[in-house]
Amino acid sequence: MVRAIMHGCNGKMGQVITGLVKADEGIEFVAGVDTYTGIANDYPVFESIDQCDVKADVIIDFSNAGAVDALLDYCVDKQVPVVLCTTGLSEEQLVKVDEASKKVAVLKSANMSMGVNLLMKILQDAAKVLAPAGFDIELVEKHHNQKVDAPSGTALALADSINEAMNNEYTYVYDRSQVRKKRDQKEIGISAVRGGTIVGDHEVIFAGADEVIEFKHTAYSKAVFGKGAVEAAKFLAGKPAGRYDMSDVIQF
Repeated sequence: MVRAIMHGCNGKMGQVITGLVKADEGIEFVAGVDTYTGIANDYPVFESIDQCDVKADVIIDFSNAGAVDALLDYCVDKQVPVVLCTTGLSEEQLVKVDEASKKVAVLKSANMSMGVNLLMKILQDAAKVLAPAGFDIELVEKHHNQKVDAPSGTALALADSINEAMNNEYTYVYDRSQVRKKRDQKEIGISAVRGGTIVGDHEVIFAGADEVIEFKHTAYSKAVFGKGAVEAAKFLAGKPAGRYDMSDVIQF
């Protein structure tokens, strides 16, 4: 049984993951950390990671950028691997993540969904076959009307996975309205849709002569990211120092 600490346990994702872990026989939460302690949990909750004196095999982090520096210091000091899911880190913090990974296992991915990360692997194989055969590549992502950034980080990660397989020869086009010309063969078009309460929808289109192949991932709730974090924690427990991502969790 993997012993884990939930960092940010009383936030929305922290509570989602707490529910997922309760139903998982391979992992248990032995402690949580959150500045808000008004929720009753089945494990002790500390207001800061420095106060936590419970031994664990791994930490799952869904907190905020302001809490990450202290968390990384704790993980290095206590030699506890961490699944780092908090977004919005500064450039300085990203450097600190890399430095910490030289001393302890750190897993960080652009998207924690197992389905999305499996899709990235599949897209690389598809691109190696279809792109040289002249197929155009387009990506359409859809999210709720409260999302402020576009395109999504996941859309860019999907495009990057394709581009990596093609030796980074492709450029990204986000808006075709300003230039009147035919699309270039070595470009990936990325379109963003915002509306309603769409959690996350990503479609990758390979369009060839008289045939179209589509790959699609739809997230119906944020629980898919929590499930990925739980699987990542079980994978990371006991791993040596290093930088990991979800592609390491999904092996086939």
